[in-house]
Amino acid sequence: MRRFLRPGHDPVRERLKRDLFQFNKTVEHGFPHQPSALGYSPFLRLMAIGTRSGAIKLYGAPGVEFMGLHEENNTVMQIHFIPDQCQLVTLLDDNSLHLWSLKQHSGTSELREENRFTLKGPPGSPPSATQVTAVLPHSSREVLYLGTESGNIFVVELPSFRVLEDRTITSEAVLQWVPEDYCNRRSCELVEALREHPKNPDQILIGYSRGLIVLWDLQNSRVTHHFLGSQQLENLYWQRDGSKFISCHYDGSYTQWPVSSDNRQPEPLENLVPYGPFPCKAISKIYWQTTKNGLPYIIFQGGMPRASYGDRHSISVVHGSQQTAFDFTSRVIDFFIIFSSEPTAEFDDPSAMVVLAEEELVVIDLKTAGWPAVHPPYLASLHCSAITCSHHVSNIPLKLWERIISAGSKQNINYSNMPWPIDGGTNIAPDPPQRDLLLTGHEDGTVRFWDASGVCLHLLYKLSTVRVFLTDADPNDNMNTLGEDEWPPLRKVGTFDPYSDDPRLGIQKIFLCKYSGYLAVAGTAGQVLVMELNDEEAEHVVDHAEADLLQDQEGYRWKGHEKLKTRDGPVRFEAGFQPFVLVQCQPPAVVTSLALHSEWKLVAFGTSHGFGLFDHQQKRLVFVKCTLHPSDQLALEGPLSRVKSLKKSLRQSFRRIRRSRVSSRKRRGGSGNASEVQEANAKFDQDALQEMELAPVQRKIEARSAEDSFTGFVRTLYFADTFLRDSSRHCPSLWAGTNGGTVYAFCLRVPPAERRMDEPVRAEQAKEIQLMHRAPVVSILVLDGRSNPLPEPLEVAHDLSKSPDMQGSHQLLVVSEEQFKVFTLPKVSSKLKLKLTALEGCRVRKVTVANFGSCKTDDYSENDLAVLTNLGDIQIISLPFLKLQIRYPCIRKEDVSGIASCVFTKYGQGFYLISPSEFERFSLSTKWLVEPRCIVDMPEVTSNNHVHNKSDMENAARKCSPGDHGEDERKSGRLMEHALLNDEKVLKEIQSTLEGGR
Repeated sequence: MRRFLRPGHDPVRERLKRDLFQFNKTVEHGFPHQPSALGYSPFLRLMAIGTRSGAIKLYGAPGVEFMGLHEENNTVMQIHFIPDQCQLVTLLDDNSLHLWSLKQHSGTSELREENRFTLKGPPGSPPSATQVTAVLPHSSREVLYLGTESGNIFVVELPSFRVLEDRTITSEAVLQWVPEDYCNRRSCELVEALREHPKNPDQILIGYSRGLIVLWDLQNSRVTHHFLGSQQLENLYWQRDGSKFISCHYDGSYTQWPVSSDNRQPEPLENLVPYGPFPCKAISKIYWQTTKNGLPYIIFQGGMPRASYGDRHSISVVHGSQQTAFDFTSRVIDFFIIFSSEPTAEFDDPSAMVVLAEEELVVIDLKTAGWPAVHPPYLASLHCSAITCSHHVSNIPLKLWERIISAGSKQNINYSNMPWPIDGGTNIAPDPPQRDLLLTGHEDGTVRFWDASGVCLHLLYKLSTVRVFLTDADPNDNMNTLGEDEWPPLRKVGTFDPYSDDPRLGIQKIFLCKYSGYLAVAGTAGQVLVMELNDEEAEHVVDHAEADLLQDQEGYRWKGHEKLKTRDGPVRFEAGFQPFVLVQCQPPAVVTSLALHSEWKLVAFGTSHGFGLFDHQQKRLVFVKCTLHPSDQLALEGPLSRVKSLKKSLRQSFRRIRRSRVSSRKRRGGSGNASEVQEANAKFDQDALQEMELAPVQRKIEARSAEDSFTGFVRTLYFADTFLRDSSRHCPSLWAGTNGGTVYAFCLRVPPAERRMDEPVRAEQAKEIQLMHRAPVVSILVLDGRSNPLPEPLEVAHDLSKSPDMQGSHQLLVVSEEQFKVFTLPKVSSKLKLKLTALEGCRVRKVTVANFGSCKTDDYSENDLAVLTNLGDIQIISLPFLKLQIRYPCIRKEDVSGIASCVFTKYGQGFYLISPSEFERFSLSTKWLVEPRCIVDMPEVTSNNHVHNKSDMENAARKCSPGDHGEDERKSGRLMEHALLNDEKVLKEIQSTLEGGR
């Protein structure tokens, strides 16, 4: 009976597993999904982005990243940094305010939520009475001013969020100081903007939506100046010296107002509609930046003529005679200007404009002629065209890395060379131990190469396959060309372009050989391109070959899309990867699998109809194999066909359910009286329960019918040098696995190097394995005599791997959706298998071999299988004995696209899409961990125009009201201690006292 019991607990192995495996979600790469708010701290030089899902992300210098999540998951409406502090306040759409702080812990900084607060009105008051519309953190760092829909302005204390009712600025109090002819009930409705006077902290500018603007004296609780606007107000901006401010309005105009020292009624200095005289869209935000040469920068959002350009998302920059309206392809959420924040500086001297659009971040260099864009080191718009596939390559050789960077730099000649302007904080993470590439294929036929070595996912190079084909768009079209007299002077900026010229261009599979520089990409219309890296641009003819996967079989008719038309004659390619041969599958179905062997100069490809092998050195098709089953009519319709046989798929589902019910009744016994049947059923249930208890990692696998659709769909292709015919001679081989659970093995005869161009590569089918349960084959792997996976092509030649053991017997591992099975080679006899658990219907979706190193010693590492299932959990399974080591929940099982997008690395990390624009990075290894490690030090506060150390210390000491006790008192004590220790004068006093005592 012992063989039926579970293996005993092995403490040594358990300890080793703790040294090898650990699951962590480490960092999010890409652009935040559905951004909703933007903030910037000139003091910390950090930028904050809020999203509709309640996330808040802080960014500084490359590698400096922080993330927080509001528990409510509500939309972040506004973000405001507290002046000269490592704190910020967020306003959510549920009217709640949240205080966040950057605190140091264990040598790094962390973003923590300190407090939350919702403004409440008196009983019976309408919600609009306390609905916050404008937030002003005062420079004293003591209070927040909250403008509301009712026109009242409430004052709350920081960090306690205690409402200071005696300091509330009511709309009635404001109207007392406004001329009677302007006073009416609606003049002070909805506070649109609150701005502190840049030179006098005791005055704030209040803008109401109806157009009334007042300058309020905080000390005397009175209006010192009022400004009567005739148009609906959108925003306000102070000029640096406080002598003037700008208001922008709903009708597309902006007005410059003087602020005189006397109480005379101010008249507007200038009222301008930049893109008039026809009706224009609102100007929602404006900056007026002074410069040394006297010409100001006027920068505003919106204002375009409604009739002709009402659908444009623009920000205009005007500087003297220069004017450009930057045109974004997605809605502008917000923007800010980076300028001189030194209080002693006389001029603003803006250096950069940072724009948060709905789908990308764009930074414009305002110092360089022509105002070029700045290449961002993070927040890449991964989804500038929809991602269709991903491919990760670890440990890139330095030479290839430099050549890819060189090719990318030639593409970036139109970008600015200015250093990244958002450079707050310090990245203290160790340098990446190796160079890693993440390649993403896109719907528009491009492949993007990303530096995935560290925390920042940085674009190195973009490859386009469009030039090989004839499409509606000319690749030489320049979207940014402007006529001399064109008005408005629009200029397209950004990379987000969700529209594809032709969906057939979409990239479906990518395979890069890091040693030879060969790259194979395959697309939606059956196109397979083989490329090599060229450091210079070149013009040449791309050779064509066709692979008829149906092999002229009668009775089949392709109902899907046509193949892409190719260009005749030579094609000019820029430096980088350049195609030299195109293999076109017929029918032109989606390429579902791809494998490249750069040492043998062979590329294998598969579709839903079969697979083929192509010799890209001789540019000759070696063979094709049709895998189409006679019932596979769906495979002939194509992915872009809208005619799907819904009735057939439903009929098959019901037929499968009926079969399973009949088979279960047969097992339980179909004859005898009711008591016998009941007894048999009870015995069956007991036996099944015992089986589940004794062997929890196994379950019954239901056999699938050969009539099920897409059985010929080729899921995986694999090259191996192994023993296929007999145990004495090994030879090159190609293995293919299908959706119907069939594995094909072909012996290949590759001529030696000296006769490689003279003799053809020959192939002969040697094996065909049919899995009994007919589950789709997800992966195929050959293990050598030491049970190690075979090395990659050219890996041994570059001394980066040991030669495979060709003395001992090899093993074949076939991974289907439902089980792992090991066969001996060359006999292909079953050796052992592991069936997946999960009565819920667990299926293998992704699998790879990963190397796990011990975090305790560099001398030990092992190869295991990393497996992702359709339930979103990750299992680590040992090789070659197929023992489950550990299981981690990773992705929600409802997130089908996230599971489908997952890609593993060779060293136990992985990536999957959490939104169309973001990759979540995770690690399964204790040794290989890429995560942000950064610190934000409190910069020294210079002699600010209204920062008083004494009052700050007193405020920190009395942050809590006298009635507060317990935790509030402890917080107050910590704040007092923090304020004292950060005050330079106090520290010097303590030091001198200590020295005197000594």
